[in-house]
Amino acid sequence: MTSSPRLPLSADAGLRVAVLVPCHNEAATIAKVVGDFATALPGAAIHVFDNNSRDATAAQARAAGAQVHAVGLQGKGNVVRRAFADVEADIYVMVDGDDTYDAGAAPELVQRLLAEGLDMVVGARRDQAQAAYRPGHRFGNVLLTRCAGLLFGRSFDDMLSGYRVFSRRYVKSFAAHASGFETETELAVHALQLRMPVAEVATAYGVRPEGSQSKLNTWRDGGRILMTILKLFKAERPLLFFSVGFVACVLASLGLAAPLLETYMQTGLVPRFPTAVLCVALMLLGFLLLACGLILDTVTRGRIEAKHLAYLSMPRPGMRA
Repeated sequence: MTSSPRLPLSADAGLRVAVLVPCHNEAATIAKVVGDFATALPGAAIHVFDNNSRDATAAQARAAGAQVHAVGLQGKGNVVRRAFADVEADIYVMVDGDDTYDAGAAPELVQRLLAEGLDMVVGARRDQAQAAYRPGHRFGNVLLTRCAGLLFGRSFDDMLSGYRVFSRRYVKSFAAHASGFETETELAVHALQLRMPVAEVATAYGVRPEGSQSKLNTWRDGGRILMTILKLFKAERPLLFFSVGFVACVLASLGLAAPLLETYMQTGLVPRFPTAVLCVALMLLGFLLLACGLILDTVTRGRIEAKHLAYLSMPRPGMRA
């Protein structure tokens, strides 16, 4: 385990703050990111997690004063899992290494977390230039954020932001499953599921500097995030998920059975016997889906209670056990 030094913040002395920077081929920007956050949060430990970079990212980060960790499994989700497991701190600041987020906003995000006893503060992006936030990414973010809000209740304005501050009890109760950029969706759903106190703070979002290239693909990563939302819907809201199939099967069965019943009432015969068998099969399938939903809902409640107990085992931000 890597322990972060203690950082005095306002009246809350002795708090350990760790800055987590997932990186893949960010040699052009990582030194500036490390320097900016070291200035914004004096005394914080800067941890750069190098995810199989083929350039000088690790060397640049180390030269800038960061602690560098190598992560072999490719994908931001794998990096987040490793970072949350290995770094010990009271407050965690996570930011991408592409120098598009404002390091100067970090103290405000941390103080907001401490002052209100929050578990996550999201730096909602407010682009300063049109090129900073491509229209396709903007539309996809709004669409996916609304989908998550519809499925899991209240949501965020910028669910996919890579700039966040976490409490220790959030980090140590988070069971990471995602492997790639869909990890931001998982981070948001974890907070919504446990009904944690969270907030958003508008932060400046800039253009990548020359020589730095985005790793995001609008369609590929958007599709993966959408699939993640559907998987989380099935895993975290199984009764509702399987009830949709139940209702669809019952309606299809009744729709197909209606003309058969009308013919039977008039003639006493069932001339389309295969259709009658299909109606019965659809109705049985519907009730099987409903039974699956009821059983898995009980299992899910047990998992949520276990995560909540892990969450409650640690003190709120700024308090000692």
